[in-house]
Amino acid sequence: MMDIYRIKWKPSALKEFKKIERSIIPRILGTIENLSSDPFPSGVRKLQGGEHSYRIRIGDYRIIYVVFESERLIEIARIRHRKEVYR
Repeated sequence: MMDIYRIKWKPSALKEFKKIERSIIPRILGTIENLSSDPFPSGVRKLQGGEHSYRIRIGDYRIIYVVFESERLIEIARIRHRKEVYR
């Protein structure tokens, strides 16, 4: 059986999420839900500098998240358009 990870949103990520164009929201939510059973899906990239930080692409958007394996927790840190996410 696969371990299920809890998903926690940083308040700042929730704020960013509310500004995203409506058409892409279902894809982003679906991707985040899938992270709870597979925190490292294909296409995910480990971010340099962050020991447990990862990035996943959804269209022009990027989800930056941190995996806490010992706590079985995924924290959604940022959701931004690709032009802005690394600022």
